Amino acid sequence: MSDTKNLWGGRFKGKTDPGFAAFNNSFRFDRRMFDQDVTASIAYAKALHLVGVLSAAETQQIEDGLQEIKRRAEDKSYFHSDSEDVHSFVESRLIDLVGDVGRKLHTGRSRNDQVATDFRLWVREAIDQLEQELRNSQSALLDFAESNKEVVIPGYTHLQPAQPVLLAHWCLAYFEMLARDRARLVDTRRRVNVMPLGSAALAGNSFGIDREALAADLGFEDVSKNSLDAVSDRDFCLEFLSNCSLVMVHLSRLAEDIIIYSTNEFGLIQLGDAIATGSSLMPQKKNPDSMELVRGKAGRVFGDLAGMLATLKGLPLAYNKDMQEDKEAVFDAYDTCTACLQVTQTVLSNIDIDRGRAAVAASEGHMNATELADYLVRKSIPFREAHEIVGRIVMHALGDGKELQKLTIEELRSFSTSFEEDVYEALSVGSTLRAKSVIGGTSPERVAEALGLARQTVADRK
Repeated sequence: MSDTKNLWGGRFKGKTDPGFAAFNNSFRFDRRMFDQDVTASIAYAKALHLVGVLSAAETQQIEDGLQEIKRRAEDKSYFHSDSEDVHSFVESRLIDLVGDVGRKLHTGRSRNDQVATDFRLWVREAIDQLEQELRNSQSALLDFAESNKEVVIPGYTHLQPAQPVLLAHWCLAYFEMLARDRARLVDTRRRVNVMPLGSAALAGNSFGIDREALAADLGFEDVSKNSLDAVSDRDFCLEFLSNCSLVMVHLSRLAEDIIIYSTNEFGLIQLGDAIATGSSLMPQKKNPDSMELVRGKAGRVFGDLAGMLATLKGLPLAYNKDMQEDKEAVFDAYDTCTACLQVTQTVLSNIDIDRGRAAVAASEGHMNATELADYLVRKSIPFREAHEIVGRIVMHALGDGKELQKLTIEELRSFSTSFEEDVYEALSVGSTLRAKSVIGGTSPERVAEALGLARQTVADRK
């Protein structure tokens, strides 16, 4: 086997310190870009043929060799190597297979534009896969919403009971968050999908390759406009990490709601055995570890983003070895985000709503106080005055330990003579929901409409 795992040995006489070599090498993690490196190398060989660097026979020989390497790599033991990086690994294996013709492949190409190209190809695919997981999570939210379409739960602000909402409306709130996450990924993909190959180390390719044809071959929408920027740009990594971080913000918020709602104090959600764990000491416990881990792993992804920002902030043009730190952060964020989305999907299909508890909770806590004020507004009382009147009524109700709808008409009229018998209908949970009939509101009609539109959005891949 050829000793070409390092691509830069000619200028050196001494041997690399083994400790530094291990510290410097990245093959243990960047081999994850193996498929992308082979794909880009095949395309680059064709580009070299078009400018006469490789003959047709040599180009075919290189392509056949690279395809054979890819076939052999189906056996993961093939990756057992002390190569410096995935690029060295592929090149050395190619030379082993096809001989000296393999040494021509790197003509006019640097690892700087090679790794930037491979990484963009990898991130592009990761975005597509992550977008699909977001779509799956949206579907899980819709399934949960539709199976509990009539359920009403308390809505909270400051974690205090505020106004009743449909559970499906709560689900749709998280659906919208994930929709924004999908949109951000799609937008990021456009900037990822710009090809740096042909920028060489920093100054550009010397052999006149057709970069636009090469970009089309690799599915890139555009080519980089400046070779210095192309090899040192990692904005696409930061954007991707930011996208992953926002996904994790939303999953963590969802996890927090489920954790709180599953406590005995709230009692709205019952966890299935498939997604909970027990205590090694306390036999009665059923812990929401699935959601706690999602909540905890959000911090891990935020750390990937913060670390990458710190790594890049002071780098001079063009490429610097610091940039090797980009891949582990991006790989970790992608893996973590994907796993959390998948676990969340599992959780949503393994929780039940305590409908009786939810119905009671949605009708307690004076959550219809705003509706009482709105009732007075409809009786021609200015809202600020109505707000003041209802505040005093709530104080009275609290003193008597009553809900507003349990107060007698005489009690209500002692605060305002505008109250009539129809006030009790206005205070009902059903009336409260129906009143919120604006676009985006929690009325049953609007929520049913939103669920239908949401299904269409998930089905539409544009």
